[in-house]
Amino acid sequence: MSLQASDRARNPSQNLRRYGPWALVTGASDGIGRAIAEQLAQDGFSLVLVARRQEALDALAAELGRTGVETRVVASDLGPRGGAAKLDKATADLDVGLVVAAAGFGTSGELLDAPLEAELDMIDLNCRSVVEISSVFGRRLAKRGRGGLVLFSSVLAFQGAAGAANYAATKAFVQTLADGLARELKPRGVDVLATAPGPTHSGFADRANMTMGFAATAKDVARATVSALGRSGTVRPGFVAKLLGWSLAPLPRWARTSIMGQAMASMRPKKPAAIG
Repeated sequence: MSLQASDRARNPSQNLRRYGPWALVTGASDGIGRAIAEQLAQDGFSLVLVARRQEALDALAAELGRTGVETRVVASDLGPRGGAAKLDKATADLDVGLVVAAAGFGTSGELLDAPLEAELDMIDLNCRSVVEISSVFGRRLAKRGRGGLVLFSSVLAFQGAAGAANYAATKAFVQTLADGLARELKPRGVDVLATAPGPTHSGFADRANMTMGFAATAKDVARATVSALGRSGTVRPGFVAKLLGWSLAPLPRWARTSIMGQAMASMRPKKPAAIG
């Protein structure tokens, strides 16, 4: 056992005592998902690392293993139906107490200019797979009598946004789902937290063909999310997310939609590019 692992065993974190010993993180190969996995490792959790890319997951597992963290890698595409059931089977022998559904992607540009298949794939991953994970692992956590479930919303979840209409709608779905589940699962000992970040430097921007200016880092989002564990509700990581929340909340919905549409337009390149 490494010195770091020995110290974690002697002094378990509050989060580890509350939920431990295993946490499952989807989208763990890069960006916010990877940063959350690293943050939870510092808290002493053993980790189930889930994403599509086996190579990237193996590299992260090796890195965390050098600090004494126990890991299990599950390379899986959660887009197709049934992904959560496969995860359940792959982790049936583990005492999973915390589930972070960080897998997702976004696109930018007008819906009529976007490939329909990509938009439907986004709904599958951002919405349907989150319901699957919430249902399958929510049952496990409720049966256990304690646990935590973290779902990823966005500052765009609270109104529409021209130039990201479908993405904003998927995040509104997740936010509403988290709000309801928080009430349903609290009596069963399960905390449900929605994380609603603003612009973040991560792999999301590249896929969505956007240029981020003043934005939070993936580590900022991870730290704020892990710090908020233990309470149901919504956390807005980073200064921009908090500023947008405070400043937009008093405005009527049409005004919020207009402002967020302008903000999205400012982050897109002048010439349209293919969405991949």
